[in-house]
Amino acid sequence: MNKASQLLRGLLAVLTLLTTATVAQAAKLAVVEEGVELQPLAAQVQRLVEALDYLGAPLSETEKTRLREASSQSDEAKGVAAIQETLDPRCLVSVNINPEMRVKVAAGPARPALIEQGWKTFLVKVENLSGTTAALRGVSPNAISIYEAGGQKTASDRYYQKKGTNLERKAGDLWLDLDMFNKQPLQPDLSGLRLEYVLVQLYSREAGKREAKLSFNVGQGTQDIGYRNDVDILFDVARSTEVTFRVKDEDGTPAMASFVIRDPQSHVYPARSKRLAPDFGFHEQIYRADGEKLTLPAGEYVVEYTRGPEYLTRTATLKVGAKPQTAAFQLERWIDPSKLGWWSGDHHIHADGCAHYVKPTEGVLATDMMRHCLGEDLKVGANLTWGPCFDYQKQFFTGKIDKVSQYPYLLRYDVEVSGFGSHQSGHLCLLRLKDQIPPGGDSDKHWPTLCLNTHRWAKKQGAVTGPAHSGWGLEVRTNELPCYIVPPFNGIGANEYIVDVTHELPGPGGKMLPAVDFISTVDTPYVWELNIWYHT
Repeated sequence: MNKASQLLRGLLAVLTLLTTATVAQAAKLAVVEEGVELQPLAAQVQRLVEALDYLGAPLSETEKTRLREASSQSDEAKGVAAIQETLDPRCLVSVNINPEMRVKVAAGPARPALIEQGWKTFLVKVENLSGTTAALRGVSPNAISIYEAGGQKTASDRYYQKKGTNLERKAGDLWLDLDMFNKQPLQPDLSGLRLEYVLVQLYSREAGKREAKLSFNVGQGTQDIGYRNDVDILFDVARSTEVTFRVKDEDGTPAMASFVIRDPQSHVYPARSKRLAPDFGFHEQIYRADGEKLTLPAGEYVVEYTRGPEYLTRTATLKVGAKPQTAAFQLERWIDPSKLGWWSGDHHIHADGCAHYVKPTEGVLATDMMRHCLGEDLKVGANLTWGPCFDYQKQFFTGKIDKVSQYPYLLRYDVEVSGFGSHQSGHLCLLRLKDQIPPGGDSDKHWPTLCLNTHRWAKKQGAVTGPAHSGWGLEVRTNELPCYIVPPFNGIGANEYIVDVTHELPGPGGKMLPAVDFISTVDTPYVWELNIWYHT
C-alpha cells in the first residue's frame, strides 16, 4: 500500500469516527417499556409541559396534542411509547440509574445549540431502576458560578474533588453555567417512577464552538464505574446581537415601555428563569426606555409593546442580524384620564416581588420598580413591604415620596398587613404612613390582631387604608349582583371590613375620619368584590 492510499484510509477512518460521533448525538433513545405505567407518567409529563410553558420554552401545539392523545390511550404500552417518541427528541442526555444507584449518562438526540448570554432549556430522560427519590444533580467542570469570584468552591469543584479527578480549571474553560430546574410545578427530587423527564438549563458566556463535560448523580458515590456518568458534548453557541431600542410616546417624547419578545417557537427573551433585576422572571415582559439596549441571538422575533392599560398593545416583527442594530417603537394611547383629573396608579405593589425570592436580592429595589411604573404609565406606585423580606425591605421606608420618583410618576414605600398581626382578620393596604411599625417592636411582630386596631394606629398618622384581596372569604355561589347570600368570611380579604366600614376613628389632631377609605378590586373574582361593595 502506497503512502497516498494509507493517507486516504486514515482520512476515511477519521471521517467515520466523526460521523459516528455525530450519529451518537442524534441517535434515538431506547424506548423504556418494562415497569412503566401510563397514568403516573402522564401526570409527571403534564407538570413538565406546564414548567416548559412557565420557562418560556413551550412544546409545540403538535407535541402537546400528541402527549394528550398518548395520555388517554387505552393501550398503556402504546401510550407510554408515544410519550417517549414525542419527548425524546428534546433530550440532551439520558440518565440510567441501575438498581445499585449507579448513574450512567449518554448523549441524547437534541441538537446541542446554545445562545451567547442566554439560557436554553433541555429535557433529560431518566430511567430509574433503583426507585430512588433523591435529587438528580447536574454538574460540569466548565460551569461558571456566581461564587467563583468570591473564592468559594463551586458545586462542580467539590464534586470532582470528591470523585478524585484532578482537573485544572482554566479561565477559558469556565464558559458554561448549569442548573437543574426542579421548582414548581416540578418536584425537587425524583419521583421514584421507572421513567420520568426532568429539565436542565444551560447558559453560555460566549459564542462559537464550545465543548463541555456534563455529569449527573443522585448523591456522592453514585457515579458509575469508568466515569460513565460523564458525557462530552460539543455545543454550537450562537452569537447574540446588541439591539438599541428607540421608544417614543404618543407625542414623540422619549419613553419607557413594556416589551414581550418571543421567537417563532414562542420562547420568551430574555429567558425568564435566569433574569436579573431590573428584568423579573415572574413577568413575561421587560421594560426598556428610549436608548436602552438588549442582546438577542440572530433570528426573527414577534414583539408586543405597550405602556399599560391606557395604551393600545401593538405587535411588531423584529429581525435581528449579526450586526448591532436599532429598533423603533411608537406608542399609541386610546385614553388619557389625567386630562380629566384621574391619575392612574397601583396601590398594591409587593416590595419583595411576586416571586418572594430571598438572598441575594431580598426583594425589588425602588430603582427597579420605578422602571415598572414608568413602563406601565402608573402615576402613583405604592411599593408595599409585607411578610417575606420585611426586615430587609423596611430600610427603604422613609414616610415620604421616594427619591427615585420622576414627577408626575410618584413612588413610595408603605405596608401591606400580610404575614403578621391582623392579616388573619383580612389583609390591609396602609398608604401614606409616617411610621411603618406599631409601637412595641421593630420587625413584623407586635402588630395588632384586629384590623380595626390597625386602622386606628394608621389613621392617627393620616394614612389612607383599606382591605387588599377583597374577594377572598366573601364567596357567593351566584353571578347575581347584589345578592342576599351570606358569605363565609373565611379568607384573607375584606372579612372584618363589614364591621370596620361602620366606624369612625381619630385622625391627626383628633378629627374623626372614616375607618376605611377604599376596598380593593380586580385581583379576586369580581362578583364577590362587587357584592360586598353594593351592600356597603
